[in-house]
Amino acid sequence: MLRFLLSSALVGVLSFSSLDVAQAQSAAGAYLAGREAAVNSDFKQAAAYYSKALARDAQNAEFMDGAVVSLLSLGQLDRALPIAKLMEDADIRAQAAHMVVIADLVKREDFATLAARDAETLGIGPLVDGLLAAWTKVGLGDMQGALVSFDALMDEPSFGGFARYQKAMALASTGDFAAAEAVYASDDAGALNIMRRGIMARAEILSQLDRNEDALQNLRLAFGAASDPELARLVEGLEAGKTMPFTHVTSARDGHAEVFHTLADVLRGEAGANYTLLYARLAQYIRPDHIDSALLNASLLEELGQFDLAIAAYESVPDGHAATHAAQLGRAAALRRSGKPDAAIEALQQMSRRFPDMAPVFSTLGDVYRQQERYSDAVGAYDRTLELMEPDARGRWFSHYARAIAHERLDNWDMAEADFRQALALNPDQPQVLNYLGYSMVEKQINLDEALGMIEKAVAKEPDSGYIVDSLGWVLYRLGRYGEAVAHMERAVELMPVDPVVNDHLGDVYWAVGRTREAEFQWSRALSFAEYGTASEDVKPDRIRRKLEVGLDVVLEEEGADPLKVADDN
Repeated sequence: MLRFLLSSALVGVLSFSSLDVAQAQSAAGAYLAGREAAVNSDFKQAAAYYSKALARDAQNAEFMDGAVVSLLSLGQLDRALPIAKLMEDADIRAQAAHMVVIADLVKREDFATLAARDAETLGIGPLVDGLLAAWTKVGLGDMQGALVSFDALMDEPSFGGFARYQKAMALASTGDFAAAEAVYASDDAGALNIMRRGIMARAEILSQLDRNEDALQNLRLAFGAASDPELARLVEGLEAGKTMPFTHVTSARDGHAEVFHTLADVLRGEAGANYTLLYARLAQYIRPDHIDSALLNASLLEELGQFDLAIAAYESVPDGHAATHAAQLGRAAALRRSGKPDAAIEALQQMSRRFPDMAPVFSTLGDVYRQQERYSDAVGAYDRTLELMEPDARGRWFSHYARAIAHERLDNWDMAEADFRQALALNPDQPQVLNYLGYSMVEKQINLDEALGMIEKAVAKEPDSGYIVDSLGWVLYRLGRYGEAVAHMERAVELMPVDPVVNDHLGDVYWAVGRTREAEFQWSRALSFAEYGTASEDVKPDRIRRKLEVGLDVVLEEEGADPLKVADDN
C-alpha cells in the first residue's frame, strides 16, 4: 500500500491523532463501512466513513481515494480537491484524484498549468487527455495547434466521432461557423448528426450562416413531430427568421466541460452508472449552467437509487429554463420512486396547471394515478394526454394502452377493449398489448380463440417474459387444454418463481391434470408469497386457502362456475 507523510494542508480538512491499536481498528472499521456504503451507492455515508478513516490514518492511499471518489460522486469537488492534491504530491496515481485536480484547473482557466501536466502520470485516459489537451490549446490561444490535435485524434478509429464533434464546437466557439459546418457536412460526420446536442448545435451554426431553412430541415429529419420547450424555442426562432445565437460552447472552459459531458453521455449504457456519474459531475462542476449535465446527473442518481440526491439535482435546473419541464418531470418520478407518491402527484398537478398544453405532464400524471390505483383520475389524465398528442405521435399507442388498463380496472370493458385495439392499430403486434388484451378476454371467457392467437404472438415476441408465458398457459387452461398448459405454466414459474399469481395458476393446472399433491404444494407457495410478499390485487389469498381445504372442484362449484372439463381435442 502506498503511504506518505502527511502534508500540513490536510490538517485543515481532517483532524486526527497518533495511531494506536484501537485507532487502527477503528480506521479499518470505518474503511469497511465506507466500502459497503460505496457499493450501495450511498455516497453521503461513504464520504463520511472514509473521512472518519482518514482522521485516524491520514497516510492511507486507499482511504484517500475512497474519499475523493465519494465526494466527486456527490459533486463536492471543493471538498475533494485538497485530498486529491495531496495524493498527486505524494505521487499516488489515482484517476479520480487526477479528475478533480484537472477540473479545478479548468474551472480557474489555469491553462498554462494544465498544459504543463504530464498526461502519462497525471492523466485520466488517452481519449480524455487528448481532447482536453486540444481544448487547452484553445484556451492558450493556439487554435492552429488545437486543430492539429483534433485532427490527430480523428485519425484514431475509436476516437474519430468524439474528436470531430469537439473540433466543430471549437471552431464554432471562435466564430468560424463555416468551418464548423464543413465538419458536420463531411462524409465522416456520423455521430455528430445523431446526438441531440450535436443536432441542436448544428442548427445554431446554420442559423449563424443565414441558413435557417436548412437548420429546420435537419431538425425535422431528426425529431419529426416530437417537441419539447427547448426544441420548440429553437424552431420558433428559426421559423421567425431570427439568427439564433450559438450557445453550446462559447469558451475553452465550456469545451472542457463538453468533453466530460459527451463522454458521460456515451458511457451511459456502456459502463456502470457509478463510473459514468463521475464524468457528468465534472462537466457540471466546470460549467454549472450545463443543464444537460444536470439532468444527466439527476437521471444517473435516480438509476442508482439515490433519490434525494436526484431530486436535488433536478432542482438545480433554474426555473424558467427551457428544460424546466424535463427537470420537474424527473423530480416527480424520483419522488414517486422514493416512496412519496402523494408528493409526486402534487408536483405533477402543479405542472399540469403551469403547462396545460404539454402532453408528457398529463401522461406522467396518469401513470402515477394508475400505479396508485386511482383509475378514474388516471382516465382523466390520459384523456387530456390524447387530446394534446399529435395523431402520428410515436407514444400515442402507449397512452391508449395505459387508458385501456385504467378502464379495465374500472370494469368499463367496452371502453377498455376499444383502447386496446386502438393501441394495436397504432403499434401492431406490440407484445404487452397483445398479452393484456388476450389475458383480459380469457378472464372474461370471451373470444378465447382470438385471445389464444394474441398471446401466442406475444410469446413469440417475448419468450422470456414470465407474465406472457403465464397468459399462454392460462388461456390453454381456460380452453380445457390442460395437458398443453402444464409445460407453459411450469416455464412461467421458472421465469417468475416467487410470483403468487403464477404459482396459483400452476396449482390449478396441476389439479386439472390430476396432480393434486403438486397442486397443493403450488397453492401453498402462492399463499406464502401473497402473505409475505408484495402481492397484486389479482391475488386472492382466501380463495387459495379454500382450495387447500376442499380442492379446486368444490371451489368452482361454490362459485357457480363451470366444472373442469377437458377439451374434446385434448
